Amino acid sequence: MTRKLFGTDGVRGRANSYPLVVPTVVSLASAVGQYFNRDKQRHRVVIGKDTRRSCYMLENALAAGFTAAGMDVFALGPIPTPAVGRLTHSMQADLGVMISASHNPHYDNGIKFFGPDGYKLDDAAEAEIEALMQQAIPPVDALKIGRVDRLNDAGGRYVEYAKTTVADRGRLTGLKVVLDCANGAAYRVAPTVLWELGAEVIPMGINPNGYNINAGCGSTQPDLAAIAVLENKADIGICLDGDADRIVIIDETGAVVDGDQLMALLAEKWAAAQKLRHNTLVATVMSNLGLERHMTDRGIKLQRTPVGDRYVVEVMRKNGYNLGGEQSGHIVMTDYATTGDGLVAALQVLSLLQESGRPASELTRVFETVPQILENVSFLEGIAPLENPIVVEAIREGEARLGTKGRLLVRKSGTEPLIRVMGECEDSALLQSVVADIAQSISQLR
Repeated sequence: MTRKLFGTDGVRGRANSYPLVVPTVVSLASAVGQYFNRDKQRHRVVIGKDTRRSCYMLENALAAGFTAAGMDVFALGPIPTPAVGRLTHSMQADLGVMISASHNPHYDNGIKFFGPDGYKLDDAAEAEIEALMQQAIPPVDALKIGRVDRLNDAGGRYVEYAKTTVADRGRLTGLKVVLDCANGAAYRVAPTVLWELGAEVIPMGINPNGYNINAGCGSTQPDLAAIAVLENKADIGICLDGDADRIVIIDETGAVVDGDQLMALLAEKWAAAQKLRHNTLVATVMSNLGLERHMTDRGIKLQRTPVGDRYVVEVMRKNGYNLGGEQSGHIVMTDYATTGDGLVAALQVLSLLQESGRPASELTRVFETVPQILENVSFLEGIAPLENPIVVEAIREGEARLGTKGRLLVRKSGTEPLIRVMGECEDSALLQSVVADIAQSISQLR
């Protein structure tokens, strides 16, 4: 079965436009309820959200669909995506839902689903749910309609768990940390965790108004946080995204450190401590070639997956690996979480910083990157750029020009109308020329 509604990370779109309109979301929730509600016992679902204004609308629509399907709903309020995965499992819920468009602007939104084990649904489950939406789903009898409750201590549960991922309560004492919460889901829990672990916290992005999530802040726009690190002479900066499942680090010089460097750091430390299962790190095809070379030089295997943290997790679960992630900052540590967890990843890095006594600029510069360019090219709805002969030929020529000196990856975004053109090569001039030619061939399709 194929999927049309679901993308690489749940259902995404512009809020109050298809598919994120109330009737469709109610129908979606009813279908999901039907998928999970297959016996006579009562079933429960937990729903978390970030701070977008549209989350209220989508939360109520989901609750209506679930209760009509006979499921009891527990509303968690604003909370990070990884917390939803954890609470789904710990509360013995049949289903978890996160309402968020992650790093996207406030006018976008999305719906992510977690199974009872706390992991995101796989492609097969999503396809079956879409098939159910095409059928007439009978509502349950009036006596079996579900109820909605608000779980007021959801954030506190996550705070206490996050603190257990580092050894001692005062482990971060003496560290001065700039923390940018992107006016998103972690605006309360993240500063609390760092402060209770002893860090001096300089918080940013903790005043959400429904419209300022990811606006000039967070992991995709870390410039203000970098300035704050320098102005406050902080040891390190941490930038989360809107749902706090990804992280970008800023060292004490104001330089940005991406997910590839963080994965390399953790992989080396875990391998030395014999904690890295099967001596393997999992990363996507977007991760820098320098990461792969560095891991190989140290006897650590790098296994690549398609883009999307869900695919990283699928490979990790299938093979028993416990560390993986994406260059964008999703760091997946299955010893601690079922999906990328920006806050828990930050705690791992902060603990290593405290232990090493080295500045962040030294600790987090693990390998030399191969020059990489990523060009995002927009396209009009109804056009299939990667099937166009002109674009296909431009890609073929680019691959031939790079040869064995570099790497080229051209793909359609799973969440936005963009073609992502990524190239790597030590010859920067050649790399720029190849990427520019492919981008131009796409942009001409108007």
